[in-house]
Amino acid sequence: MPVWLREYSWRQTGSAVYLSLPLRGVRVTPANIFCADQYLKVSIPPFLFEAILYAPIDDTNSTAKIGNGIIFFTLYKKEVAMWDSLTLATANKEKLQYLRENAVLKAHEKAKEETKAKKVTKQEHKKYALEATMKLEEAERKRIEDLKEKERQKVTKELALWKKQQKDAEKQKRVQKEGELHQEVEQLKEKKKEKINKTRIPNEETSETRLKPTKGCHGSYSMFSENLKEEQLPAPRSAATIKINFTSRVFPTALRESRIAEEEEWLCKQAEARRTVSADLSEVEDLKEEEKNPDWLKDKGNKMFAMGNYLAAVNAYNLAVRLNNKLPLLYLNRAACHLKLRNLHKAIEDSSKALDLLTPPVPHNEHARVKAYVRRGTAFCQLELYTEGLQDYEAALKIDPKNKTIEKDAEKIRHLIRGTIQDS
Repeated sequence: MPVWLREYSWRQTGSAVYLSLPLRGVRVTPANIFCADQYLKVSIPPFLFEAILYAPIDDTNSTAKIGNGIIFFTLYKKEVAMWDSLTLATANKEKLQYLRENAVLKAHEKAKEETKAKKVTKQEHKKYALEATMKLEEAERKRIEDLKEKERQKVTKELALWKKQQKDAEKQKRVQKEGELHQEVEQLKEKKKEKINKTRIPNEETSETRLKPTKGCHGSYSMFSENLKEEQLPAPRSAATIKINFTSRVFPTALRESRIAEEEEWLCKQAEARRTVSADLSEVEDLKEEEKNPDWLKDKGNKMFAMGNYLAAVNAYNLAVRLNNKLPLLYLNRAACHLKLRNLHKAIEDSSKALDLLTPPVPHNEHARVKAYVRRGTAFCQLELYTEGLQDYEAALKIDPKNKTIEKDAEKIRHLIRGTIQDS
Protein backbone atom coordinates (compact mmCIF):
# COMPACT_ATOMS: atom_id res chain seq x y z
CA MET A 1 0.00 0.00 0.00
CA PRO A 2 1.41 3.45 -0.89
CA VAL A 3 1.83 6.22 1.71
CA TRP A 4 -0.08 9.25 0.44
CA LEU A 5 1.64 12.61 0.91
CA ARG A 6 -0.88 15.15 2.16
CA GLU A 7 1.44 17.88 3.45
CA TYR A 8 2.24 20.52 0.87
CA SER A 9 2.00 24.30 0.50
CA TRP A 10 1.13 26.36 -2.51
CA ARG A 11 0.60 29.90 -3.68
CA GLN A 12 -0.42 31.42 -6.96
CA THR A 13 -0.37 34.46 -9.18
CA GLY A 14 -2.52 35.20 -12.17
CA SER A 15 -0.10 33.32 -14.49
CA ALA A 16 1.63 30.69 -12.31
CA VAL A 17 1.25 28.32 -9.38
CA TYR A 18 4.10 27.64 -6.92
CA LEU A 19 3.89 24.29 -5.13
CA SER A 20 6.27 23.09 -2.41
CA LEU A 21 6.25 19.36 -1.52
CA PRO A 22 8.50 18.29 1.42
CA LEU A 23 10.20 14.85 1.10
CA ARG A 24 12.79 14.36 3.82
CA GLY A 25 14.96 11.26 3.99
CA VAL A 26 14.09 10.23 0.45
CA ARG A 27 16.28 10.46 -2.65
CA VAL A 28 14.35 12.06 -5.53
CA THR A 29 15.27 11.96 -9.23
CA PRO A 30 13.49 13.48 -12.27
CA ALA A 31 12.32 9.99 -13.19
CA ASN A 32 10.07 10.01 -10.08
CA ILE A 33 8.06 13.03 -11.36
CA PHE A 34 5.29 12.89 -13.96
CA CYS A 35 3.50 16.04 -15.13
CA ALA A 36 0.73 16.50 -17.73
CA ASP A 37 -1.44 19.47 -18.63
CA GLN A 38 -3.88 18.78 -15.73
CA TYR A 39 -2.22 15.92 -13.82
CA LEU A 40 0.77 15.91 -11.45
CA LYS A 41 2.27 12.80 -9.86
CA VAL A 42 5.33 12.12 -7.65
CA SER A 43 6.03 8.43 -7.03
CA ILE A 44 8.88 7.47 -4.67
CA PRO A 45 7.99 4.05 -3.23
CA PRO A 46 6.41 3.76 -0.76
CA PHE A 47 5.44 7.49 -0.96
CA LEU A 48 2.96 8.79 -3.51
CA PHE A 49 1.64 12.26 -4.33
CA GLU A 50 -1.10 12.75 -6.93
CA ALA A 51 -3.06 15.86 -7.90
CA ILE A 52 -5.72 16.56 -10.52
CA LEU A 53 -5.09 20.30 -11.07
CA TYR A 54 -7.85 22.84 -11.01
CA ALA A 55 -7.17 24.06 -14.57
CA PRO A 56 -4.79 23.12 -17.40
CA ILE A 57 -1.12 24.19 -17.22
CA ASP A 58 1.69 24.52 -19.72
CA ASP A 59 3.59 21.32 -18.87
CA THR A 60 6.33 22.11 -21.42
CA ASN A 61 7.54 25.27 -19.69
CA SER A 62 6.74 24.22 -16.12
CA THR A 63 9.72 23.30 -13.93
CA ALA A 64 10.56 21.27 -10.82
CA LYS A 65 13.57 21.94 -8.57
CA ILE A 66 14.82 19.26 -6.17
CA GLY A 67 16.92 20.20 -3.17
CA ASN A 68 17.16 20.08 0.65
CA GLY A 69 14.43 17.41 0.84
CA ILE A 70 11.90 19.61 -1.02
CA ILE A 71 10.46 19.53 -4.54
CA PHE A 72 9.54 23.06 -5.66
CA PHE A 73 7.20 23.15 -8.68
CA THR A 74 6.65 26.23 -10.87
CA LEU A 75 3.50 25.53 -12.91
CA TYR A 76 2.55 28.08 -15.58
CA LYS A 77 -1.17 28.45 -16.28
CA LYS A 78 -2.51 28.24 -19.82
CA GLU A 79 -5.10 30.94 -19.06
CA VAL A 80 -4.49 33.85 -16.72
CA ALA A 81 -6.91 33.40 -13.82
CA MET A 82 -7.00 32.84 -10.08
CA TRP A 83 -7.77 29.28 -8.91
CA ASP A 84 -10.15 28.53 -6.09
CA SER A 85 -8.04 25.53 -5.05
CA LEU A 86 -5.00 23.56 -6.22
CA THR A 87 -6.93 20.41 -7.07
CA LEU A 88 -10.27 19.78 -8.70
CA ALA A 89 -12.37 18.86 -5.67
CA THR A 90 -15.77 18.61 -7.41
CA ALA A 91 -14.72 15.82 -9.74
CA ASN A 92 -16.06 12.37 -9.06
CA LYS A 93 -14.03 9.15 -9.12
CA GLU A 94 -14.81 8.31 -12.75
CA LYS A 95 -13.76 11.74 -13.96
CA LEU A 96 -10.54 11.54 -11.95
CA GLN A 97 -9.79 8.15 -13.52
CA TYR A 98 -10.53 9.56 -16.97
CA LEU A 99 -8.26 12.58 -16.42
CA ARG A 100 -5.49 10.30 -15.09
CA GLU A 101 -5.66 7.93 -18.09
CA ASN A 102 -5.98 10.82 -20.51
CA ALA A 103 -2.83 12.43 -19.02
CA VAL A 104 -0.86 9.18 -19.37
CA LEU A 105 -2.09 8.71 -22.95
CA LYS A 106 -1.13 12.28 -23.88
CA ALA A 107 2.28 11.77 -22.28
CA HIS A 108 2.82 8.64 -24.38
CA GLU A 109 1.75 10.41 -27.58
CA LYS A 110 4.02 13.33 -26.74
CA ALA A 111 6.94 10.98 -26.14
CA LYS A 112 6.27 9.28 -29.49
CA GLU A 113 6.14 12.63 -31.27
CA GLU A 114 9.38 13.72 -29.60
CA THR A 115 11.05 10.42 -30.56
CA LYS A 116 9.81 10.78 -34.12
CA ALA A 117 10.99 14.40 -34.25
CA LYS A 118 14.40 13.35 -32.91
CA LYS A 119 14.59 10.59 -35.52
CA VAL A 120 13.72 13.05 -38.30
CA THR A 121 16.26 15.52 -36.98
CA LYS A 122 18.88 12.77 -36.75
CA GLN A 123 18.16 11.71 -40.34
CA GLU A 124 18.43 15.32 -41.49
CA HIS A 125 21.75 15.65 -39.67
CA LYS A 126 22.99 12.41 -41.26
CA LYS A 127 21.85 13.57 -44.68
CA TYR A 128 23.59 16.91 -44.19
CA ALA A 129 26.75 15.19 -42.97
CA LEU A 130 26.65 12.81 -45.95
CA GLU A 131 26.20 15.67 -48.40
CA ALA A 132 29.02 17.59 -46.74
CA THR A 133 31.25 14.50 -46.87
CA MET A 134 30.40 13.95 -50.54
CA LYS A 135 31.22 17.57 -51.32
CA LEU A 136 34.54 17.28 -49.49
CA GLU A 137 35.35 14.03 -51.29
CA GLU A 138 34.40 15.59 -54.63
CA ALA A 139 36.62 18.58 -53.92
CA GLU A 140 39.46 16.29 -52.83
CA ARG A 141 39.04 14.11 -55.92
CA LYS A 142 39.05 17.18 -58.15
CA ARG A 143 42.18 18.46 -56.41
CA ILE A 144 43.91 15.09 -56.91
CA GLU A 145 42.84 14.98 -60.57
CA ASP A 146 44.20 18.50 -61.09
CA LEU A 147 47.49 17.47 -59.48
CA LYS A 148 47.62 14.36 -61.68
CA GLU A 149 46.88 16.46 -64.78
CA LYS A 150 49.62 18.95 -63.88
CA GLU A 151 52.03 16.11 -63.20
CA ARG A 152 51.07 14.43 -66.50
CA GLN A 153 51.62 17.65 -68.42
CA LYS A 154 54.97 18.13 -66.68
CA VAL A 155 56.06 14.57 -67.46
CA THR A 156 54.85 14.95 -71.07
CA LYS A 157 56.92 18.12 -71.49
CA GLU A 158 59.96 16.46 -69.92
CA LEU A 159 59.50 13.41 -72.16
CA ALA A 160 59.16 15.59 -75.27
CA LEU A 161 62.28 17.53 -74.26
CA TRP A 162 64.18 14.29 -73.63
CA LYS A 163 63.10 12.88 -77.02
CA LYS A 164 64.24 16.08 -78.70
CA GLN A 165 67.59 15.91 -76.92
CA GLN A 166 67.92 12.24 -77.95
CA LYS A 167 67.15 13.11 -81.58
CA ASP A 168 69.65 15.97 -81.51
CA ALA A 169 72.26 13.68 -79.95
CA GLU A 170 71.59 10.95 -82.53
CA LYS A 171 71.74 13.50 -85.35
CA GLN A 172 75.01 14.84 -84.00
CA LYS A 173 76.41 11.31 -83.68
CA ARG A 174 75.27 10.48 -87.22
CA VAL A 175 76.92 13.61 -88.59
CA GLN A 176 80.06 12.82 -86.62
CA LYS A 177 80.07 9.21 -87.89
CA GLU A 178 79.56 10.43 -91.46
CA GLY A 179 82.47 12.83 -91.03
CA GLU A 180 84.65 10.11 -89.57
CA LEU A 181 83.63 7.72 -92.37
CA HIS A 182 84.35 10.36 -94.99
CA GLN A 183 87.72 10.99 -93.36
CA GLU A 184 88.51 7.26 -93.34
CA VAL A 185 87.53 7.00 -97.01
CA GLU A 186 89.81 9.92 -97.83
CA GLN A 187 92.63 8.27 -95.87
CA LEU A 188 92.07 5.00 -97.72
CA LYS A 189 92.12 6.83 -101.04
CA GLU A 190 95.35 8.58 -100.08
CA LYS A 191 96.91 5.27 -98.98
CA LYS A 192 95.81 3.66 -102.25
CA LYS A 193 97.32 6.53 -104.23
CA GLU A 194 100.55 6.22 -102.27
CA LYS A 195 100.69 2.48 -103.03
CA ILE A 196 100.02 3.13 -106.70
CA ASN A 197 102.73 5.78 -106.76
CA LYS A 198 105.15 3.43 -105.02
CA THR A 199 104.49 0.69 -107.58
CA ARG A 200 104.60 3.22 -110.43
CA ILE A 201 107.91 4.87 -109.57
CA PRO A 202 110.16 1.76 -109.79
CA ASN A 203 108.45 0.68 -113.03
CA GLU A 204 109.16 4.03 -114.59
CA GLU A 205 112.78 3.90 -113.46
CA THR A 206 113.30 0.40 -114.91
CA SER A 207 111.62 1.36 -118.13
CA GLU A 208 113.78 4.47 -118.44
CA THR A 209 116.94 2.49 -117.77
CA ARG A 210 115.92 -0.15 -120.22
CA LEU A 211 115.00 2.37 -122.94
CA LYS A 212 118.03 4.64 -122.59
CA PRO A 213 120.07 3.03 -125.42
CA THR A 214 117.32 3.80 -127.98
CA LYS A 215 117.09 7.54 -127.54
CA GLY A 216 115.78 8.13 -130.99
CA CYS A 217 112.47 6.32 -130.61
CA HIS A 218 110.52 8.63 -128.27
CA GLY A 219 107.06 7.39 -129.34
CA SER A 220 107.75 3.72 -128.70
CA TYR A 221 109.28 4.59 -125.35
CA SER A 222 106.16 6.33 -124.02
CA MET A 223 103.73 3.68 -125.26
CA PHE A 224 105.76 0.88 -123.71
CA SER A 225 105.96 2.64 -120.38
CA GLU A 226 102.14 3.10 -120.27
CA ASN A 227 101.51 -0.59 -120.99
CA LEU A 228 103.98 -1.50 -118.28
CA LYS A 229 102.11 0.64 -115.73
CA GLU A 230 98.83 -1.10 -116.48
CA GLU A 231 100.34 -4.56 -116.14
CA GLN A 232 101.89 -3.78 -112.74
CA LEU A 233 98.46 -3.10 -111.00
CA PRO A 234 97.15 -6.24 -109.18
CA ALA A 235 93.58 -7.39 -109.81
CA PRO A 236 91.07 -6.96 -106.89
CA ARG A 237 90.27 -9.99 -104.79
CA SER A 238 86.89 -11.68 -105.23
CA ALA A 239 84.51 -11.51 -102.21
CA ALA A 240 83.11 -14.73 -100.71
CA THR A 241 81.26 -15.97 -97.54
CA ILE A 242 82.58 -18.87 -95.51
CA LYS A 243 79.80 -21.00 -93.98
CA ILE A 244 80.46 -23.09 -90.84
CA ASN A 245 78.01 -25.72 -89.53
CA PHE A 246 78.17 -27.03 -85.93
CA THR A 247 76.64 -30.19 -84.51
CA SER A 248 73.71 -29.29 -82.21
CA ARG A 249 74.24 -30.23 -78.55
CA VAL A 250 72.06 -29.60 -75.48
CA PHE A 251 75.02 -29.31 -73.10
CA PRO A 252 77.78 -26.79 -73.75
CA THR A 253 80.58 -29.19 -72.82
CA ALA A 254 82.65 -30.81 -75.52
CA LEU A 255 81.86 -34.37 -76.56
CA ARG A 256 85.15 -35.73 -75.22
CA GLU A 257 84.40 -34.23 -71.75
CA SER A 258 80.70 -35.16 -71.45
CA ARG A 259 78.95 -38.29 -70.17
CA ILE A 260 76.35 -39.14 -72.78
CA ALA A 261 74.46 -41.74 -70.70
CA GLU A 262 73.99 -39.40 -67.73
CA GLU A 263 72.99 -36.54 -70.02
CA GLU A 264 70.33 -38.67 -71.76
CA GLU A 265 68.92 -39.79 -68.40
CA TRP A 266 68.73 -36.17 -67.21
CA LEU A 267 66.95 -35.11 -70.42
CA CYS A 268 64.39 -37.92 -70.02
CA LYS A 269 63.68 -36.84 -66.43
CA GLN A 270 63.24 -33.22 -67.53
CA ALA A 271 60.81 -34.25 -70.27
CA GLU A 272 58.82 -36.37 -67.79
CA ALA A 273 58.67 -33.45 -65.34
CA ARG A 274 57.42 -31.11 -68.09
CA ARG A 275 54.75 -33.61 -69.10
CA THR A 276 53.67 -33.89 -65.45
CA VAL A 277 53.39 -30.11 -65.05
CA SER A 278 51.48 -29.68 -68.31
CA ALA A 279 49.30 -32.79 -67.78
CA ASP A 280 46.26 -30.74 -66.80
CA LEU A 281 46.73 -27.23 -68.22
CA SER A 282 43.10 -26.34 -67.46
CA GLU A 283 43.96 -26.32 -63.72
CA VAL A 284 47.53 -24.97 -63.89
CA GLU A 285 47.33 -22.23 -66.54
CA ASP A 286 45.13 -19.92 -64.41
CA LEU A 287 47.41 -20.15 -61.37
CA LYS A 288 49.92 -17.53 -60.35
CA GLU A 289 53.64 -18.28 -60.49
CA GLU A 290 53.85 -18.73 -56.72
CA GLU A 291 50.86 -21.12 -56.80
CA LYS A 292 52.76 -23.38 -59.21
CA ASN A 293 55.42 -23.98 -56.57
CA PRO A 294 54.89 -27.30 -54.69
CA ASP A 295 56.64 -25.95 -51.57
CA TRP A 296 54.31 -22.93 -51.47
CA LEU A 297 51.29 -25.25 -51.85
CA LYS A 298 52.62 -27.50 -49.06
CA ASP A 299 52.90 -24.51 -46.68
CA LYS A 300 49.38 -23.42 -47.62
CA GLY A 301 48.07 -26.94 -46.93
CA ASN A 302 49.81 -26.93 -43.54
CA LYS A 303 48.08 -23.63 -42.65
CA MET A 304 44.68 -25.00 -43.69
CA PHE A 305 45.29 -28.15 -41.60
CA ALA A 306 46.20 -26.03 -38.56
CA MET A 307 42.94 -24.07 -39.01
CA GLY A 308 40.92 -27.31 -39.18
CA ASN A 309 39.96 -26.90 -42.87
CA TYR A 310 41.01 -30.41 -43.89
CA LEU A 311 39.28 -30.43 -47.29
CA ALA A 312 41.11 -27.27 -48.38
CA ALA A 313 44.38 -28.79 -47.15
CA VAL A 314 43.72 -31.96 -49.21
CA ASN A 315 43.07 -29.81 -52.32
CA ALA A 316 46.36 -27.94 -51.81
CA TYR A 317 48.30 -31.19 -51.36
CA ASN A 318 46.58 -32.73 -54.43
CA LEU A 319 47.72 -29.86 -56.65
CA ALA A 320 51.23 -30.00 -55.19
CA VAL A 321 51.40 -33.75 -55.94
CA ARG A 322 50.30 -33.02 -59.55
CA LEU A 323 53.22 -30.59 -59.88
CA ASN A 324 55.78 -32.84 -58.15
CA ASN A 325 54.98 -36.42 -57.17
CA LYS A 326 58.42 -37.13 -55.70
CA LEU A 327 58.07 -35.24 -52.39
CA PRO A 328 57.29 -37.68 -49.54
CA LEU A 329 56.11 -34.92 -47.16
CA LEU A 330 53.16 -34.15 -49.48
CA TYR A 331 51.85 -37.72 -49.17
CA LEU A 332 52.61 -37.77 -45.44
CA ASN A 333 50.65 -34.56 -44.75
CA ARG A 334 47.79 -35.65 -47.00
CA ALA A 335 47.58 -38.92 -45.05
CA ALA A 336 47.08 -36.89 -41.84
CA CYS A 337 44.20 -35.00 -43.53
CA HIS A 338 42.59 -38.27 -44.65
CA LEU A 339 42.80 -39.59 -41.08
CA LYS A 340 40.91 -36.52 -39.87
CA LEU A 341 38.33 -36.97 -42.64
CA ARG A 342 38.02 -40.74 -41.95
CA ASN A 343 39.27 -41.62 -45.45
CA LEU A 344 41.20 -44.55 -44.00
CA HIS A 345 42.07 -46.41 -47.21
CA LYS A 346 43.44 -43.22 -48.78
CA ALA A 347 45.45 -42.56 -45.62
CA ILE A 348 47.01 -46.05 -45.94
CA GLU A 349 47.83 -45.42 -49.63
CA ASP A 350 49.48 -42.04 -48.95
CA SER A 351 51.47 -43.39 -45.99
CA SER A 352 52.72 -46.33 -48.09
CA LYS A 353 53.68 -43.96 -50.95
CA ALA A 354 55.59 -41.76 -48.49
CA LEU A 355 57.47 -44.82 -47.16
CA ASP A 356 58.37 -45.82 -50.72
CA LEU A 357 59.83 -42.36 -51.37
CA LEU A 358 61.67 -42.27 -48.00
CA THR A 359 64.27 -44.73 -49.26
CA PRO A 360 67.02 -45.46 -48.52
CA PRO A 361 66.42 -45.23 -44.74
CA VAL A 362 68.93 -42.71 -43.38
CA PRO A 363 69.08 -40.75 -40.10
CA HIS A 364 67.89 -37.64 -41.94
CA ASN A 365 64.44 -39.11 -42.72
CA GLU A 366 63.89 -41.06 -39.48
CA HIS A 367 61.30 -38.61 -38.14
CA ALA A 368 59.27 -38.75 -41.38
CA ARG A 369 59.36 -42.56 -41.50
CA VAL A 370 58.12 -42.77 -37.89
CA LYS A 371 55.17 -40.50 -38.80
CA ALA A 372 54.38 -42.60 -41.88
CA TYR A 373 54.36 -45.89 -39.90
CA VAL A 374 52.24 -44.38 -37.09
CA ARG A 375 49.66 -42.88 -39.45
CA ARG A 376 49.35 -46.07 -41.48
CA GLY A 377 49.13 -48.13 -38.29
CA THR A 378 46.41 -45.80 -36.94
CA ALA A 379 44.40 -46.23 -40.17
CA PHE A 380 44.76 -50.03 -39.94
CA CYS A 381 43.58 -50.03 -36.32
CA GLN A 382 40.57 -47.87 -37.13
CA LEU A 383 39.72 -50.44 -39.82
CA GLU A 384 40.06 -53.09 -37.04
CA LEU A 385 43.11 -54.62 -38.77
CA TYR A 386 45.04 -54.71 -35.51
CA THR A 387 47.77 -57.12 -36.65
CA GLU A 388 48.85 -54.88 -39.55
CA GLY A 389 48.57 -51.82 -37.30
CA LEU A 390 50.78 -53.46 -34.62
CA GLN A 391 53.41 -54.26 -37.28
CA ASP A 392 53.59 -50.59 -38.30
CA TYR A 393 53.80 -49.41 -34.67
CA GLU A 394 56.59 -51.93 -33.97
CA ALA A 395 58.44 -50.69 -37.09
CA ALA A 396 58.13 -47.13 -35.75
CA LEU A 397 59.47 -48.29 -32.33
CA LYS A 398 62.51 -49.84 -34.02
CA ILE A 399 63.35 -46.46 -35.50
CA ASP A 400 62.53 -44.46 -32.32
CA PRO A 401 62.62 -46.86 -29.31
CA LYS A 402 62.53 -44.01 -26.74
CA ASN A 403 59.12 -42.72 -27.87
CA LYS A 404 56.83 -43.51 -24.92
CA THR A 405 53.64 -42.45 -26.74
CA ILE A 406 54.17 -44.96 -29.55
CA GLU A 407 55.06 -47.64 -27.00
CA LYS A 408 51.81 -47.03 -25.06
CA ASP A 409 49.74 -47.13 -28.26
CA ALA A 410 51.44 -50.39 -29.31
CA GLU A 411 50.65 -51.92 -25.91
CA LYS A 412 47.00 -50.92 -26.29
CA ILE A 413 46.89 -52.62 -29.70
CA ARG A 414 48.43 -55.78 -28.23
CA HIS A 415 45.76 -55.75 -25.53
CA LEU A 416 43.04 -55.38 -28.19
CA ILE A 417 44.51 -58.31 -30.16
CA ARG A 418 44.54 -60.49 -27.02
CA GLY A 419 40.92 -59.56 -26.25
CA THR A 420 39.90 -60.38 -29.85
CA ILE A 421 41.63 -63.77 -29.68
CA GLN A 422 39.96 -64.60 -26.34
CA ASP A 423 36.53 -63.62 -27.68
CA SER A 424 36.98 -65.85 -30.68
